[in-house]
Amino acid sequence: MAAKHIIEEANRCLQCKNPRCIKGCPVETPIKESIAMLLNGNILEAGEKLFLNNPLSVVCSLVCPHEKFCEGSCVLSNKGNPIQWSSIEHYISDYYLDKVDLKPNIDKNKKIAIIGSGPAGITISIILALKGYDITIFEMHDKIGGVLRYGIPGFRFPKDIVDRIKNQLIEIGVKIRPNITIGPVITIDDLFNDGYKAIFIGTGVWSPKPLRIKGESLGHVHYAIDYLKNPNVYNLGKKLCIIGAGNVAMDVARTALRKGVREVYIMYRKGAEEMSASENEIDYAKLDGVKFEYYKTPIEIVDEGIKYLKTSKVVKDEKVEFISDPSKEYLFESDSVIIAISQGPKANIVSNTKGISINNKGLVSTDEEGNTTREGVFASGDVVTGAKTVVEAVKFSKGVAEAIDEYVKEKYDI
Repeated sequence: MAAKHIIEEANRCLQCKNPRCIKGCPVETPIKESIAMLLNGNILEAGEKLFLNNPLSVVCSLVCPHEKFCEGSCVLSNKGNPIQWSSIEHYISDYYLDKVDLKPNIDKNKKIAIIGSGPAGITISIILALKGYDITIFEMHDKIGGVLRYGIPGFRFPKDIVDRIKNQLIEIGVKIRPNITIGPVITIDDLFNDGYKAIFIGTGVWSPKPLRIKGESLGHVHYAIDYLKNPNVYNLGKKLCIIGAGNVAMDVARTALRKGVREVYIMYRKGAEEMSASENEIDYAKLDGVKFEYYKTPIEIVDEGIKYLKTSKVVKDEKVEFISDPSKEYLFESDSVIIAISQGPKANIVSNTKGISINNKGLVSTDEEGNTTREGVFASGDVVTGAKTVVEAVKFSKGVAEAIDEYVKEKYDI
């Protein structure tokens, strides 16, 4: 959005005494103050305020479901025209990102290991580095960013932003070790033996959840989380069917169309009103030409496409049920199939470490402050909660960063 429109949008802000937009934001972004600073010509001051409150402000400005949080809470949303804070936030945060000039005094005796460089890992690295901690990030891929780089399509989120964030991490003294998997190579015990005072796990959810139906191993079948890592290496043919109805499914569908697939369909066993994807993402998918096949339950994948049963929505005793009719099978023809129903964490760390408990979904168990069941090991982000929004990962991680700080001070008196 051009500067002129940013100013016009900022001037529409009513500067409410009790801003609902701030209360509606999971990290209570200082929207009112930041807009006032911008209009008073203090964009750097506004940028710093946003950065210190949320180190991933520039990211959230692009990928946050604003209609659910800040903009949806704006008093002007009652008239259907809320302040477009997302555009203002991006203008300020993008301007500030290359001008961050924070030089903490790093104490080499206060080493913290951050495993995973997604939203949670980046957030905690920045917060603790600014407190003087000697941070090392261990990343299994060759580049940092986690879901920001490998899980969100480039048309929604430019990857160069992650590169700029990496530069700021290095500027404030954070070390980065790429292409290293903690667990089978370097263990948690190794990290403690090498002097790390605390360890943070923010490894995300990178294992796709299978449907467990016949045909999933066929050569034209893929998983969404794998596809989004590098869509360019896939040959999907002219017609693609995606099984799933969340935001990831929408990302896959819109990406595939941009990569040359002619027809893209979403197959879902329920109806439109039950889809878990946000309304905005569904609308964008429809604009891009994605088609939707509702009330179809896949039962087998074959070379020609997907065998499915027709499903009906039934209300019994005020409870909604979706019942498949097994009397007749149907075939939905497609050149390729992508499964996008969910994903879970890999077991690289917990399978090679004693004392870290997981729940029945394989997610790391923690208390409210991010403590795992092993002393000195903390966790947050998707590896704890399952796939959530970036801003929710930031919210939880801010609290975990404070808990790590308190733990190190109390245990090591430094």
